[in-house]
Amino acid sequence: MPTPSRPLPRPPLLAVTPETLAAAPRFTPPRSVPPRPPGPYARLFASPGVRAFTAGSLLARLPMGMFSVSAIIMIAGSRGSYALAGAVTATGLAATAAAAPWTARLVDRHGQARIAVPATVCAVLGWLALLLCVRFDAPDWTLFAAYAATATTPNTGGMSRARWAHLHRGDPAALHTANSFEQAADELCFMLGPVLAAVLCSSLFPEAGTLTAAVLLLTGVLVFASQRATEPPVAPPPPRTRARLPLGLFAVFLALGGVFGAMEVVTLAYVDAPAAGAILALAAAGSCAAGLVYGRIRRTVGLRSCLAALTVLMFLPLLSALTIGALPALALALLLAGTATAPTMITAMARVQRHTPASRLNEGMTLAVTALLAGFAAGSATGGWTADHAPTAAYAYAIPVIAAALALAAAAAPQKASGPRAGSRAGGQYMG
Repeated sequence: MPTPSRPLPRPPLLAVTPETLAAAPRFTPPRSVPPRPPGPYARLFASPGVRAFTAGSLLARLPMGMFSVSAIIMIAGSRGSYALAGAVTATGLAATAAAAPWTARLVDRHGQARIAVPATVCAVLGWLALLLCVRFDAPDWTLFAAYAATATTPNTGGMSRARWAHLHRGDPAALHTANSFEQAADELCFMLGPVLAAVLCSSLFPEAGTLTAAVLLLTGVLVFASQRATEPPVAPPPPRTRARLPLGLFAVFLALGGVFGAMEVVTLAYVDAPAAGAILALAAAGSCAAGLVYGRIRRTVGLRSCLAALTVLMFLPLLSALTIGALPALALALLLAGTATAPTMITAMARVQRHTPASRLNEGMTLAVTALLAGFAAGSATGGWTADHAPTAAYAYAIPVIAAALALAAAAAPQKASGPRAGSRAGGQYMG
């Protein structure tokens, strides 16, 4: 072997085989990359049974974004009056607001599955009665009576939040993520619901939206109630106790309902029915996206800050309708206004959970929903009347602005609890 003229580089390791010596590259073991930890939402749905009850809950909540829009389109198209449609919707929502706490109290006392299913059957019969009254041109008073008969509709969102609170008790971070997901799910249902209702009512027949929503509601509640493994156990409450909320917090939910109710009926009056569903969906889309982002952050925003942002952003649809008047501009304004909705509702619902004992959790959250429904009814009626009597329906967009300002005023004032609540202190409460 000849002698090299220059030094050879360091030889590689030699690998010995039965026949010869062969040069082999130096072996470097691969670096182990630690697995990426799952995100908050992935951890949330890792629990057994969560996906099943969530699917049923979403299916049952989708009609909540369909019923009022379908009823307004159905009644206004048949009777030629948005004022009548808004008044009928307001009456039904007011009846639901009155009956919902009693239904929730029965759920807390006897369990979700035992109460939710028969209550849903009664509500579905009311929706079918409303459909038939409109279809066969029954007197106006029958519309009010039929819509009021739907008051037994259970608060599926509240029952779902109660399951999360049961599964993640003692884990505030996971509960915050769950509440954010639930609010985003609400917004998703209210994003898809109006579009589906408007398409069904305009492309098939006016009653198609109500009929489809009734079927979806019954199916979703049956699926949700069948998931017994994640259902919170029934705990007998202490005697003579009821869920209580601070009066200021109740007023906040009341005013927020006015924002949502007025925004819906005013948009339906200002925009043609098929396009109105898509326009309303954009507001819910902005809220849904904001809710999912809000669920990933650890530091939450105060309720007053959320309401201040909501009040400012609610000016955008009013300014757009009065100055520009083009649908794309209104759609963008509603999209931006919707981004403040989910963080506000998440923060407010978390406050409700802190003010409610575990044995009355479903009732406490239903009280908040009751205030929302009552405010929704008032906002719907006020918005419909304003849209009918103002020089143009664009002026009616002032109603959501006023309602948001009232919610901010209620949150800014120091409030006292509306009564003692079990397992907690009663006293002055601040909404900041």
